Amino acid sequence: MMERIKRRWLFVLLMAFVLLMQACSSSAPDDKSDNSTSSEATTTEPAKASTEQKAADRGEAVPDSGESAADRSEEPTSSGASTSGQQGNLPDAGTLTAGEWDDNAKWSTWNKLMASNEGRENRPYWQFYDFRRLEVKVKAGGSPVADAAVVLTSKDGQQAWAARTNAAGVAYVFPTLFVEQGGDRKYTLSVTAGQQKKQFENVELKQGRSMEVSFDDAMRPSSLVDLMLVVDTTGSMSDELRYLEAELKDVVTRVSEQNNGQLDIRVSSNFYRDEHDDYVVRPFPFTRDVDKAVDQIADQEAFGGGDFPEAVELALSNAIEEHEWSKEALARLMFVVLDAPPHHEPQIMKKLQKLTAKAAEQGIRIIPIASSGVDIATEHLMRYIAVSTGGTYVFLTDHSGVGGDHLKPAVGEYEVRALNDLMVDVITRYCRS
Repeated sequence: MMERIKRRWLFVLLMAFVLLMQACSSSAPDDKSDNSTSSEATTTEPAKASTEQKAADRGEAVPDSGESAADRSEEPTSSGASTSGQQGNLPDAGTLTAGEWDDNAKWSTWNKLMASNEGRENRPYWQFYDFRRLEVKVKAGGSPVADAAVVLTSKDGQQAWAARTNAAGVAYVFPTLFVEQGGDRKYTLSVTAGQQKKQFENVELKQGRSMEVSFDDAMRPSSLVDLMLVVDTTGSMSDELRYLEAELKDVVTRVSEQNNGQLDIRVSSNFYRDEHDDYVVRPFPFTRDVDKAVDQIADQEAFGGGDFPEAVELALSNAIEEHEWSKEALARLMFVVLDAPPHHEPQIMKKLQKLTAKAAEQGIRIIPIASSGVDIATEHLMRYIAVSTGGTYVFLTDHSGVGGDHLKPAVGEYEVRALNDLMVDVITRYCRS
């Protein structure tokens, strides 16, 4: 019975993604960052603390709520889930409930989490050491520039970090993210928007620094939007797969129908398990045929796995390096639905660093959707990757009654929403300035 419930859950989420692709034409709130000072990472031996020790520290990093250290976050407010009619034997879209937390927009809260015991344990464990950030805002003719290339170069001429601006004209640069100790204090910053380019020497990496770069000639943004879904289909995801299919179909369909022809949307559905399963990664190329993407989602079943970690890095490698992402785009979004971390091995940690930096350079925003079974360490890794690629963190909640218990995230107060509605809003925000 539990296996059937799990499969239905994931099916709904997948269906919601498919319908989400039509929301980019509606208005969205601006993404604002408080630019408060960031705490420089301390380094420890990469040893994993016990789950009990981590859970005891969760409340330390929730400064906005003022609750005790035993609590991970304030109780969320609930807005109620919207539903759409069933198709065939699919569950209703709008069944799954979720919350969202954008760490780049809540930067002072993020810095306090990174400075807490929990942050000091998990940063070296995953080898994401130093989250000092340079925020770069790019405008041309007074309007935000999407997809401008932002590159920070160290004094020895090596590229320290590269990113692309989002639709609001903002890029986040993390030159010392993978530097265990030290790092340059001054860099060369270059920003390229179409045929226009500016370069700045001796840019200091001050904590919480924000720079504005302006060009004279206005630019017309691209209409291309790449949406990718990467889903863990191992046996532990069976409680959610069936529901995910309904949710994601709803999402992609809505985004496709609501853009009024203003956006050129491509979708790619990808699935992964673990090594020694019947497949490790099952990829599908980008397509403008939403029905084809829906059929690919509907064909999936949860099976395999066995141990807790899965082949996350292989799925990300395929998604980032082996798909034809648009060279110019308004937005490139990758939703990663998972309930388990990658295997913790030295070569895999290095691979994750490389993939994170490459995604940031290509302007691919990685947006995890944490499912039941995610532990504290996995939450940290997913948020690290989301922050450094300019993505946001989405997490399923217990309010739907579907699946197992969901980890209470170390965030401030958040609103519980229907997952499909939340995903539509997330995509809209990344498609609008």
